[in-house]
Amino acid sequence: MKFNDRVMSVLQQPLRAGSVDVLQVNMGYKCNMTCGHCHVSAGPDRDEEMDGETVEAVLDVLRKSDIKNLDITGGAPELNPFFRHLVKEATDAGKHIIVHTNLTIFFEAGMEDLAEFYSGNAVEIIASLPCYTESEVDRVRGKGTYERSINAVRKLNSLGYGSGFSDRKLNLVYNPSGPFLSPPQKDLENDYKRELLGRFGITFDSLFTFANMPVGRFRVNLIANNCLEEYMGKLECAFNPATIEGLMCRRILSVGWDGVLHDCDFNQALGIPLDGDCPGVIKNFDYSRICRRRISVDEHCYGCSAGQGST
Repeated sequence: MKFNDRVMSVLQQPLRAGSVDVLQVNMGYKCNMTCGHCHVSAGPDRDEEMDGETVEAVLDVLRKSDIKNLDITGGAPELNPFFRHLVKEATDAGKHIIVHTNLTIFFEAGMEDLAEFYSGNAVEIIASLPCYTESEVDRVRGKGTYERSINAVRKLNSLGYGSGFSDRKLNLVYNPSGPFLSPPQKDLENDYKRELLGRFGITFDSLFTFANMPVGRFRVNLIANNCLEEYMGKLECAFNPATIEGLMCRRILSVGWDGVLHDCDFNQALGIPLDGDCPGVIKNFDYSRICRRRISVDEHCYGCSAGQGST
């Protein structure tokens, strides 16, 4: 069954936004890593990045609206030359800043003070750590990745991150290493906390588990291994109607590196724009129209509504 038909069977109407609580900004596709599950196919050779004019348009929206949260992603968003300016100005505007980081970026040239920068701006961190074991992380992301990631978390812990402070939140993210669904989030979080504390004495606040979306590099790998149809079947069979109310797209707005607006980061990767009645770019932002918009859906949306969902 088409995803839109599933939504109609639950809501008796198309999926619509309820608000814009979070402005999610993709700073570009350049990254120091090349992860197999990356939905934007980020890597060192990508040159798409948000320019200064678009960053200023984002800041103009934040200053003039009641949107409370700025969620920054990439690629590795820290590699964008305007990244720190965006964080500082948004912080000065009273916004809560969330940054998605791969942790290994802390050890790239010019990033030596990154942890202190985050701490100084009370940035909430969502950090990718695909597993709590070295062998699995290095298998998925490359040799030495696990050690660098653990050392980055230790550095953040030394600054008070992961200790329960509201202005020092550290959340980790688990992604399955293949075409299967995540285990229950709370159970896996308990495993992560036990293992990481016992092995390294490190702590974090929450673990988020997400299904790998059949988009970007992960989709290419599924096709190469003749697994796409099987994986899509798994997602569709795991559809959970209870997730529809809390889907991310109902309360966020995604801004692509080029300033184009999308319902979510996955739609951005696929080039799916907002509904035709909405402004198309951030410089034409109109809250009243965007917060009531019909959300553009397709079959990849099963990834956010499978099992426990991605809310």
